[in-house]
Amino acid sequence: MPKPDTLLAHAGRAPEAHSGMVNTPVFRTSTVIHPTIESYEAPRDLTKKPVSYGRHGTPTTFAFEEAVARLEGAHQAVATPNGLSAIIVALLAVLKPGQHLLVSDSAYSPARGFCDRRLAPLGVEVEYYDPLIGKGIADLLRDNTGAVFCESPGSLTFEMQDIPAIAAAAHARGIPVLADNTWVTPYFASPFELGVDISIHAGTKYIGGHSDLMIGVVATNERYWQPVRQTVYDYAYSVSPDDCYQALRGLRTLGVRLKQHEKNALEVARWLQAQPEVSRVLYPALESDPGHAIWKRDYRGASGLFSVVLKPVDEAALARFVNGLKLFGIGSSWGGFESLITVVHAAPYRTATRWQPEGPAVRLHIGLEDPADLIADLRQGLDRLHAAKAAAHG
Repeated sequence: MPKPDTLLAHAGRAPEAHSGMVNTPVFRTSTVIHPTIESYEAPRDLTKKPVSYGRHGTPTTFAFEEAVARLEGAHQAVATPNGLSAIIVALLAVLKPGQHLLVSDSAYSPARGFCDRRLAPLGVEVEYYDPLIGKGIADLLRDNTGAVFCESPGSLTFEMQDIPAIAAAAHARGIPVLADNTWVTPYFASPFELGVDISIHAGTKYIGGHSDLMIGVVATNERYWQPVRQTVYDYAYSVSPDDCYQALRGLRTLGVRLKQHEKNALEVARWLQAQPEVSRVLYPALESDPGHAIWKRDYRGASGLFSVVLKPVDEAALARFVNGLKLFGIGSSWGGFESLITVVHAAPYRTATRWQPEGPAVRLHIGLEDPADLIADLRQGLDRLHAAKAAAHG
């Protein structure tokens, strides 16, 4: 199989089918004309991705999906309107009323909201588990467990999960494992080799890479492809061909961008570790991180997203630190070229474990700026924090 960088350049391309064009063009359509009534009325297997109606996808859609599937080593992949919809599709594809679902306690909070507000009323019992449970998850599996949903690392607190151990325990009971792999991307991980059955991505983030796109993608092994594809059809999820084109264009440069994100993030994270105002940095790529050994074993690299736990300060001092930053925007999402910061509020979303950091925490996305400039901006911010803390204590 070609290396990831080669796949990024070639997967999902068919110049011979498009008059020699390097990129698959944007095909916009609702109606697809058929040559005969027999052709129009013929049964269609949507898992084979026929060009039959605009909502079902166009050659642009299928090119993006093929590229992701090949990069991940999946049987097939399907695009959805955003990352949360990709999670929803994966869960609905495998779960039935009366079943039990295990969800990582560190999972993306909107995914928790869907599980609690939508799955529970449908008769699915949702149970959250300690993300550090590893093979111990076997003790939580039941005869009616329908799936295990993982996110590694957690998107706020960055615990690494032992996916192979979880998958081994689940598969011994015939239970599928679903994993949100947005942080590590298809470039830095091979989730199906780790035992994942359905891999989920918010392509909005690193795949798109420019903070101007909403798209999700679900990649599956052969066993779960039909129910995933059928769920997308039944819930009428579709993605515009223009968005698929943008996502595919972003995918082509994913490797070079991610390597720079990782390089910059490591430099900034190591600098932060040494600052007196910082208690700890939550970033699996750091040798000091509790999940570093699992990260090194399972992944080929790290993205630019991590959290920082500060030493105790009040809200006013924290606000002075965050609000005065010049190069870090305050905003949701991540994975674009720019650096971002948000304050972490993980405690309200924990039920199986407790999140009790020694001080406030912030999540940083390290962009493609020069890390020396980012460090200088953060240093000035920490100086403001330090001054505000000193003033508060007279």
